[in-house]
Amino acid sequence: MGKHNTAPNSRENKQHFKTLDGLRGLAAVTVVVFHFMEIAVPDYNDSFIAHAYLAVDFFFCLSGFVIAYAYDQRLLQTGALNFLGRRLIRLHPLVIIGSVIGLLMFVFDPFSNLYQKYNGTLFTMFITSCLMIPYPLVPERYFNLFHLNPPTWSLFWEYIANICYAFILIRLHNKAIWTLTIIAAIMLFYEAHRSGNLAVGWGGDNIAGGGIRVFYSFLAGLLVYRSKWIISSRLNFLTTGLLLVSVFFIPFKQELNPVIEPLIVIFYFPLLVALGAGARQSTSLNWLCKFSGDISYPLYMVHYPFIWLFMSYVEIKKPAISQLTLVMISGTILLIVFAWLVMILLDKPIRDRLKKS
Repeated sequence: MGKHNTAPNSRENKQHFKTLDGLRGLAAVTVVVFHFMEIAVPDYNDSFIAHAYLAVDFFFCLSGFVIAYAYDQRLLQTGALNFLGRRLIRLHPLVIIGSVIGLLMFVFDPFSNLYQKYNGTLFTMFITSCLMIPYPLVPERYFNLFHLNPPTWSLFWEYIANICYAFILIRLHNKAIWTLTIIAAIMLFYEAHRSGNLAVGWGGDNIAGGGIRVFYSFLAGLLVYRSKWIISSRLNFLTTGLLLVSVFFIPFKQELNPVIEPLIVIFYFPLLVALGAGARQSTSLNWLCKFSGDISYPLYMVHYPFIWLFMSYVEIKKPAISQLTLVMISGTILLIVFAWLVMILLDKPIRDRLKKS
């Protein structure tokens, strides 16, 4: 499947990739589990899901594919500002919602009074989080670019990728995109070797790594679409989902990570996007894929303030591993339900209102 001769006003006639929706949600759930495990088992060598931070690279690759599919044929007609306005409506309400939740969790955390140390900068912390202005301020909690809602770091780079797409990438031919992608792959290997792994981009001391991660993966996703690499197969959401999460279970080996992780990001994730786009989805799984896709972004953007709460609880109560396991399982389920409620009650109504204005 390559570029379609689809008029700008007939977008609803374009194919919807249900399996990719499902994979996006599955990746979001693994991120939640990974963040719980970071607190419960801080040593990645002992974590069963230590490589789930690579889900962000999968998100970036998937984003490049979906953006190219949705806008390659119509952006030049509708204009870059129209495209960026649509992306802002789609993405930014949850950036602000996540910031509000993060502020409330920070101030009303029953297990920690850390917020008192930052009373004088709470307003600045909140505004920079809402506006996605990096503000690494809290060394007690890993010096995140956006302390109130740390996953915002990847949205920061997603916005930059979208701006580059609207003004530059949309006008480039495949040869130029290939050249940039090869350069980005080399940079990805360099970053993995320099940092020891690809868990970078989220903090004040590793922010540049996030740019390198999105630089490669967004371009790779774009190339999957433009190069017609959609692979038709009998695979469905369950089988492609297994292929995706299996990567996150690879043991964490510091000496191997600088090689394994770039290879996964450079070759395996684009292959998964191609397989997911061409998978034959059975109708019995459509509801699961739709639900998974629907809650993926809300779940990603509202879960982390509760991880901070979990961290405070662990620091004060020092619970046994059996208690931690129960909290993590129940917490993941409750966060999925909470993300769905946020989507239904806040995110979707706000976006619908903005679209009409």
